[in-house]
Amino acid sequence: MNQAPSIPATYGRTAEGDPAALICDIAYAAIPGRSGLRSANAWRLRRPMHQWTREDFHGAVAVVADEAAFHDHIAEQVQHRTELLGLERKRGDKRVSTPWGMSQSSEIYAEGVVFHSTASHGGFKLDRARNAEMPRALRVAGGWFEEDAEWSKVAFGYPDLFTALERRHAEKALRDTYPDCWEAVHGRPLNPGESFTHDQRLFAQAHGQDWIVIAALRSDTWPGMTECIATLGGRRGDSVERRYLVPADEYSPGRFGFVIDTARHRQF
Repeated sequence: MNQAPSIPATYGRTAEGDPAALICDIAYAAIPGRSGLRSANAWRLRRPMHQWTREDFHGAVAVVADEAAFHDHIAEQVQHRTELLGLERKRGDKRVSTPWGMSQSSEIYAEGVVFHSTASHGGFKLDRARNAEMPRALRVAGGWFEEDAEWSKVAFGYPDLFTALERRHAEKALRDTYPDCWEAVHGRPLNPGESFTHDQRLFAQAHGQDWIVIAALRSDTWPGMTECIATLGGRRGDSVERRYLVPADEYSPGRFGFVIDTARHRQF
């Protein structure tokens, strides 16, 4: 990675008094939400920062706790964009067939490492040599790595081609989606709470013979209760379903499903 000059950021407030920042032609505003501030962005706002309004912004790049965290988030974006300049990625000019259709655009990260975008999806293509150089646990047959989660394998295999921000996202994506790959790369087992998919497996192992709710609605017949449909292990498509009543103030679906307590929850 070549050393690139740091990109400046300008800070201020919008017309509504929200914290705001400008990095090159991308504007950011920290808009109050249900939990913290929603860091929304906009492109090429022509008006001065004090005339920006919430209607100018869209999406949620991140949710931060307070204004100080918003400034940290902007500093992270500055670092990311500065590092991108040093990476010298190039636009490709070849249209190729991908698993998701014909590519509409491409970006060359390095020789043999190309990201392709299509009308519906996208991902990386590693040529045979680049794929073979990857750690065995991270290789994908054919060298196509889709953009939702498999791209994280490419970032682990070739970290010098990615920014620090991208590597942090890749770490989480690999850990949450491909825990076996993460464990193979790091040489240690994951602990509970470190990976969504790993925790989901632990939940399934622990409650495979318990009745797990797969559908629920607030009851009109029994006020204050939630009517629940449950199957063993929460498996959908099972022929056996049971219906239970759970106090409404107790029912919460949780990360992987609500476990019925057959000793307390009434079957109906």
